[in-house]
Amino acid sequence: MSVKFKPNIICFACNWCSYTGADMAGTSRMKYPATIKIIRVPCSGRVNPTFIMKAYQKGADGVLIAGCHPGDCHYNSGNYFAKRRFLLATRFMNYIGIDAKRLRMEWISAAEGVKFARVMAEFSETISELGPNWRAREEV
Repeated sequence: MSVKFKPNIICFACNWCSYTGADMAGTSRMKYPATIKIIRVPCSGRVNPTFIMKAYQKGADGVLIAGCHPGDCHYNSGNYFAKRRFLLATRFMNYIGIDAKRLRMEWISAAEGVKFARVMAEFSETISELGPNWRAREEV
């Protein structure tokens, strides 16, 4: 009997939009994979690339950063900082040999519970296809 791989996914969600979108998805009883652990951050701009690398080091198979749409950030420009840090982290992941498809960034507003559930399901499917992140786990 084979055991089906269940990905371990970390989602850093901005408090003002994406986390509220996750809450809307939950209260509307929309389904998305239970393997996703949501970490609420004040702003997506607060997600430092070291947080991302630490998540992989601790066994994450994928990391998703969800923030406010550009121009709608509660802190004015936090999501622009997040985008720059996301690009930096992606380049670094390629450099150390972790597939950049294991990192994703999405803009999800508080009113987009349906989008939140869809993005989580899509990302979980992508990570399931990639399989376990053995490269990161070897370095723990």
